[in-house]
Amino acid sequence: MKKELLRHVEVEKAKLNELGQKSLEQGIPLGENETVQTQSRRVDELVIQFHRFGAVEQG
Repeated sequence: MKKELLRHVEVEKAKLNELGQKSLEQGIPLGENETVQTQSRRVDELVIQFHRFGAVEQG
């Protein structure tokens, strides 16, 4: 399960990087691009889930 969650984090981070690059290429600041911000929050939530899952496994 942890490997699957890590893979999901990696996939979503790749999407975030792509969105960020496109935003910068279009001259749109990352902080003003709602799509980038939404994807960033999605990645943040997955990272939190990943760390919580790791803490549960260890505890």
